[in-house]
Amino acid sequence: MRVWDVPPRELCRAHLLGQHREIHAVWTILTQDKRGYRAHPEVRRWEGKLAALFARHAATVAEMERRGYRHRSPLDERLAVDSAEQRERLCSLAEQRRLLRAKACPCGSSRTASD
Repeated sequence: MRVWDVPPRELCRAHLLGQHREIHAVWTILTQDKRGYRAHPEVRRWEGKLAALFARHAATVAEMERRGYRHRSPLDERLAVDSAEQRERLCSLAEQRRLLRAKACPCGSSRTASD
C-alpha cells in the first residue's frame, strides 16, 4: 500500500492508477472505520488528515484526466473535515524518486511519465 508524495505527473500509468486505488482504500478504511490495514503505516499517516488525502486525490484525478482518463469515483468532500496538510512521509521525496527510478517502468525518469 502506497500513496506517493511526488507530483502525480512523475508517475507512470500503472503507478498513477495504482495510487488512485490506494487513496480510495485509505479513504474507505479511515472514513468507514474499517479494520483491515488500519495499522498499516500508510493508513496511519493519513489519520486526521482527510482534507489532505482529498487534495491528493484531486491532484491524482487531475493528472488522470490530463492523460485522457475519465474519473468516475469521487470522494465525499463532506468527510474531508480535518487537517489539509500532510507533512509526514514514510520516506523522503528523494528516496521516493530513487525507488521509482529503480522500477522497470517510466516512473521517475527525467521526462514526464505519460501513456
